[in-house]
Amino acid sequence: MILKLHCAPSCSPVNGDGIQSILPQRGRGTSEAGGGGLPRAIPLGASFPLHHRLRRRSPSPSGRGFLGLALALLASTSPALAQDYDVLIRGGTVYDGSGAPGRSADVAIKGDRIVAVGTIPATATARTLVDARGKIVAPGFIDPHSHAAPNIQTPELAPALPMLYQGITTLFMNPDGGGPADLAPQIADLRTNIPGVNVAPMIGHNAVRAAVMGNVDRLATPEEQAKMEGLVTAAMKLGAFGLSDGPFYIPAKYSNTAEIVGLAKAASAFPHAFYESHIRDEGNYDIGVVAAVEEVITVAREAKIPGVVTHIKVLGPQVWGKSAEVIAHIDKARAAGVQVWADQYPYTASGSSLMASLVPGWAQEGGAEALAKRLEDPAMRAKIRAEMVPNLARRAGPHAIQIRAYKADPSLDGKRLDEVGAIMKLDPLDAAIEMLKQGGAPTVSFNMSDKDVEAFMRQSWTMTSTDGGLPPFGKTAEHPRAYGAFPRKLRNYVLDKPVISMAQAIHAATGLPAQVFDVVDRGALRKGAFADVIVFDPKTVRDTATYEKPHAYAQGMDYVFVNGRAALAEGKPVAERFGRVLLRTP
Repeated sequence: MILKLHCAPSCSPVNGDGIQSILPQRGRGTSEAGGGGLPRAIPLGASFPLHHRLRRRSPSPSGRGFLGLALALLASTSPALAQDYDVLIRGGTVYDGSGAPGRSADVAIKGDRIVAVGTIPATATARTLVDARGKIVAPGFIDPHSHAAPNIQTPELAPALPMLYQGITTLFMNPDGGGPADLAPQIADLRTNIPGVNVAPMIGHNAVRAAVMGNVDRLATPEEQAKMEGLVTAAMKLGAFGLSDGPFYIPAKYSNTAEIVGLAKAASAFPHAFYESHIRDEGNYDIGVVAAVEEVITVAREAKIPGVVTHIKVLGPQVWGKSAEVIAHIDKARAAGVQVWADQYPYTASGSSLMASLVPGWAQEGGAEALAKRLEDPAMRAKIRAEMVPNLARRAGPHAIQIRAYKADPSLDGKRLDEVGAIMKLDPLDAAIEMLKQGGAPTVSFNMSDKDVEAFMRQSWTMTSTDGGLPPFGKTAEHPRAYGAFPRKLRNYVLDKPVISMAQAIHAATGLPAQVFDVVDRGALRKGAFADVIVFDPKTVRDTATYEKPHAYAQGMDYVFVNGRAALAEGKPVAERFGRVLLRTP
């Protein structure tokens, strides 16, 4: 017979990974045939021919004692601690996501869980063995602000390759108040077309307002408020993690703070909910960036819910340097007990649209089609154009605006607004108006200061995000953040220019969002956590996407494990998809 021994953690000197000198020793203590005794240390899960050992000696009291001990150990076997793993990552520098410094350690995975982190005996075996010497091993990155939906719901783009190449294993969708008002079809699509990464839904303010009121420029009636709150409640019951908002965009632009507080209170009735906002003003359009951050603080305080200033920034030359004032306001609120956080992408260019960036709010009522009709009226056009002039200055002028995807004439994709004006033989602002009459276009806007980006990044309450979409590869002038945000932060702000430490950068991408959004058992490298694990090379990790050539995968991720399965192996994606739909649980 073959006896296989397992041991509880209490009998092992190395986190339950081995059994040291717990059996009676005979002779020289070797395990070789004819060696006259048992091994001095029997690794967990080791097998040996008991009948062979017992035949070589006459039964004796001590022998019977050994047999009883062995059988007792067999009865108390603990399979989760076996030395035969699915994945064994050896010799890497482990950053566990907590913010602690890196340490040399091995990581073992069995099924979809991490089962050991530490020194794992050399005798351990695994189906997949990863040599991580010289590499960094970390929890998979969590993106708190992703525009992957609705494309990730399709079989063509469900693999989510731009995310995997960045080391992202979990993302939150429907940010900026967007997404559907009814999450059920979206969740069903995701379950049908299994995603390559884990996805967690939010319910959007803009979505529920549009469903109840359309894009009208007025406050909600009590009846409309109740209907919107009912939609938020229904979404939370379906498993939404929290409420996302975008009062910079229509129709939430037409709301007041009281409306938002009411919706946030509906969400906060559910455990661990949060409120995430693309704030009302990131520059000096109307109320100003500081007052807009204060609105998030007010919602968080009154609704008793964590508040997140998403993709935090100070936008436009007129407000550069105001990061210090914003940071002071957030620190003051946190000191008073209000839970306020932020996320950030590591670029000095933002992404928006011609309409949202340049057109006054009142003229956006009804959406793009209604705006196009207004622009056909000469008097209305003149009024709108006059108010667009200061908005263009807020965006740092026509050369600071790049067209991403203009359906009416794709040849303009990637061009700056001043270039478009030259092509059309029009003033850049008039060129923008002609484009708006054809439905407008998403844009990249070069309007931030690197000093402000670095100031926000240093804060202990700032997470990392992409704010990126999931475009068909090679199509449209996408913002490069969709392909490179997380590796860019590691390369540009940790390795090449040490703005923050590696430990803080990894915490901001893993343990911190897991804490803020209550993503249970993810964002951590520890025994029992889900096995979302990345292995990357600090010498080669980097973004390769640029504003001119944005469709380029990041480099340096050797392995990306999603729920214990290698989605990226030796730097290359596999055909299968292992992501899950994550839903909030009580």
